[in-house]
Amino acid sequence: MNKKSAEQVREPEQDRRKPETVFRIGFVSASVFVHEVDTDNGKRLLRSVNLQKRYRDGDDVKYTTSFGLAELSQAIRVLQLAQQHVESVEAKLE
Repeated sequence: MNKKSAEQVREPEQDRRKPETVFRIGFVSASVFVHEVDTDNGKRLLRSVNLQKRYRDGDDVKYTTSFGLAELSQAIRVLQLAQQHVESVEAKLE
């Protein structure tokens, strides 16, 4: 059996942070995360969106990024809401 190095086991930084906001319809959600980046003009906040669906597998709650026909309209709508949010906060001049 192969052992995983600490680098492989570490969760992505995004997964350890709480989202700025979450848009949810049914079991489909879009989470907005804030990332600070260095630019030539100083630090800047950028946002990314994580889309997922929650489901049950027996007694366990799990998440997936795969969507069936029934969830596509919910996925589209939560992405639209997330897009509106990101556009509104990133369009503000500081």
